[in-house]
Amino acid sequence: MVTRRDVVRGGGAAITLATASSSIGPAFAVQDNQLTATGTVFEDRSGTGRRQPGDPGIAGVLVSNGHEVVKTDCDGRYLLPVGDEAIIFVIKPTGYTVPIDRGVMLPRFYYIHQPGGTPAHLGLRHRGIAPTGPLPSSLDFALKKSDEPARFDVLLMTDPHAGSPAEIDFIRDDVVSALIGTKAAFGVTTGDIMSDDLSLYGRFNRIIGQIGVPWHNVVGNHDLNLDAPSGKYSRETFKQTFGPSYYAFEYGSVLFLMLDNVDYLGAAFHQTGNGCNYVGRFGERQLAFVANVLRETPADRLVVVAMHIPLRTYLDPSDPATNTADRGELFEILGDRPSVSFSGHTHTTEHHYFGGDDGNPGTMPHHHHVMTAVSGSWWSGPYDHRGVAVADSHDGTPNGFHVLSVDGNSYTTRFQPAKEPNARQVRIVLDSEIRRAQKDVDRNIQMAQLLGSPVSQDHAFATDLLVNVFDGGPRTIVEYQIGERMPARMKRDRRADPFVKEVFARNQVTKKSWVKAEPCSHMWVGRLPADLETGTHSVRVHVRDEYGREHHDHLVLEVIGAQTARAIAPG
Repeated sequence: MVTRRDVVRGGGAAITLATASSSIGPAFAVQDNQLTATGTVFEDRSGTGRRQPGDPGIAGVLVSNGHEVVKTDCDGRYLLPVGDEAIIFVIKPTGYTVPIDRGVMLPRFYYIHQPGGTPAHLGLRHRGIAPTGPLPSSLDFALKKSDEPARFDVLLMTDPHAGSPAEIDFIRDDVVSALIGTKAAFGVTTGDIMSDDLSLYGRFNRIIGQIGVPWHNVVGNHDLNLDAPSGKYSRETFKQTFGPSYYAFEYGSVLFLMLDNVDYLGAAFHQTGNGCNYVGRFGERQLAFVANVLRETPADRLVVVAMHIPLRTYLDPSDPATNTADRGELFEILGDRPSVSFSGHTHTTEHHYFGGDDGNPGTMPHHHHVMTAVSGSWWSGPYDHRGVAVADSHDGTPNGFHVLSVDGNSYTTRFQPAKEPNARQVRIVLDSEIRRAQKDVDRNIQMAQLLGSPVSQDHAFATDLLVNVFDGGPRTIVEYQIGERMPARMKRDRRADPFVKEVFARNQVTKKSWVKAEPCSHMWVGRLPADLETGTHSVRVHVRDEYGREHHDHLVLEVIGAQTARAIAPG
């Protein structure tokens, strides 16, 4: 252990190290008797994870304590102040890999300094951190050289919500099995890995590890030690399992910021208006860390930010538990850099573009993508032929995951539904005002009417064609064409998806009690022509998505005469 006073008073080696580090890293104030972490970032040529003769130090690598960020000197050495409890971690540079725990594919790039471990008097239900003892005299980090292309894919998941052994089965069979052997560079889960039962981390991680790529994790509100009296010790099991709750790394010249914006207010805190005892907030220390990392990052590099709680959500933009209060401060730090951010939490799919009115000083809007939940409607719904819950999200999106494709400092994303045939991106239904007014109609008839069962010719004027573009947003364009009629542009309209309303209504027994259909931000509407002829029609839908890609789908529509409709009406 070395303190600031030791460095000032004594050994030549300590003085040389302090001088070398402070000459190339940002200045920071170290108080008397404050611990100082020292060590080397080295190239692990031996592959042992421990420095051997011939393993050189690596210059210019960033190392952090979660606030200060310093660069290693020409010999790979660094110096950082450390409080009573801290996590010291290396920020992996492009062209290198950190050690990977092969059983679970978790990156090990950090050292937890918690001499007394998790305080026993807290009596946390789930496992915390064992006492780590004194800080090592040399805290070294191993890196191995690796080729990293400028073009690569990243698997993006959010809200698996593993709340029981059965739900881990669902995750395994619905998503993981299809991804084994993928060519992606790595994967990210943006929180709510668990549904409060943190004892399931081990099995979950072993299953995710079978995908075969390194996996990074962001903390969610259901990944906390909820019996902690405050936020300070609410991440003990998460840290013991995954390491720091926020950090950064580079891959292929892209900077990835894994952030923690779940500000837990404590087990005894009086709950907010929506019954939550947490709010969306990064906090000053974490934002200072982001600023310090970006200060050492070229301004033309793409910055990808991952978090759990959205920067903003359409569900309720004023709810402190589903929006991030200090998003404007993040925008200020990002400035004009090319950037994109991802979140989960709301079990909806949303695209937001933040401009000057939102506190973004950059010349380009910041794209924020709220992603589809792996668990959809928290694994609600009937079982499919495999015994997996259908789990359509409450905005009508099928459960699934996303793929981020990076090319230099540009990117695209695509949605991969877990169950839709041929990765279908669109659902088309009919929504009749007259049908909505009917009472006690057989559920099978209700669903058939939604999906294009005969529409009475005299009801066409009151029938909407609805298109749910599962990963649609403000830049998506949707048109429909009936037969040989001219194509018509559809209007984006925020409303609940009648299909998922009907699914929930007919499956009350298998639906979680709190789940209900919510307004969907990616629904397009067009009214059927009042002069639509009787007969069978092909309705073709053409979609141009957020990235300009085209998607097509269709619906077979049957229109019958009013007299025929009365003859086959129920009752």
